[in-house]
Amino acid sequence: MGRNWKYPLRTRLEETRRAASDGADEIDMVIDRGAFLAGDLARVFDEIASVKTACGATHLKVILETGELVTYDNVRLASRLAMEAGADFIKTSTGKVQPAATMPVTLVMLEAIRDYFFQTGIRIGMKPAGGIRKAKQSLAYLVMVKETLGDDWLTPDLFRFGASTLLNDVLMQIARTVDGRYQSADYFSLP
Repeated sequence: MGRNWKYPLRTRLEETRRAASDGADEIDMVIDRGAFLAGDLARVFDEIASVKTACGATHLKVILETGELVTYDNVRLASRLAMEAGADFIKTSTGKVQPAATMPVTLVMLEAIRDYFFQTGIRIGMKPAGGIRKAKQSLAYLVMVKETLGDDWLTPDLFRFGASTLLNDVLMQIARTVDGRYQSADYFSLP
């Protein structure tokens, strides 16, 4: 389950407050999957809520690390828990654990966002990250967002991809459109 260590909550909260006061636009945190899978949902909720409080007005992105959550029901529950605790954005993965962003996991998270919005009127952002490498693949995700949440979520404020490899493919598609040939990925940014 990822690394065997983590900084104490007090240290993470101090770093969060410092980053927010230094002008950070967004703070990322990863949920404690060990506590979540052990059923200690109150601990997970309290940690997210504490980090959100430390963020002040800075947006909080909560990373679920869905590849370690085992079931879609767990992904839905973790999504809901993160939103109720104050997440402004939920993200599938750091990209270091596989599987990361998959279509089914992303759909479960989008449905959780939709249900939360219908219940609260609060719009939560979504970021699938890890595994989205091709422009054509990203189109399927965009269609899924539009069909599940609507046009309002098709903005960078509410939906983003986490994929430097995807950027290279998009740049190669644009270059092909301009000059009619594909270029090597070596001519673009490196992941």
